[in-house]
Amino acid sequence: MHLLLIYELSDDYLERRAAFRERHLTYAWKAVERGELLLGGALEAPVDRAMLLFNADSAAVPEAFARADPYVTEGLVMRWEVRKWNTVVGEQAAQPIRPA
Repeated sequence: MHLLLIYELSDDYLERRAAFRERHLTYAWKAVERGELLLGGALEAPVDRAMLLFNADSAAVPEAFARADPYVTEGLVMRWEVRKWNTVVGEQAAQPIRPA
């Protein structure tokens, strides 16, 4: 199933992220290599949230990711939540529904 990990970023995220970016990216790419994380990145204008798309059997996977992510542990993420995303259109949809 697809799950979105939604980060609410701190007001000073852009100013502070350089100090933690290498650790965060290393951590995220390891999740990609395990087949858990499909896509991730920050929203723009304003840079106030980030979205990470996971493919996992339960919310425990993105929750564990968030708890150990340097951006979270170092305070660049103010709040986070995991939401199931019912993907139905596209080649990688978890539950594809085609028109009749």
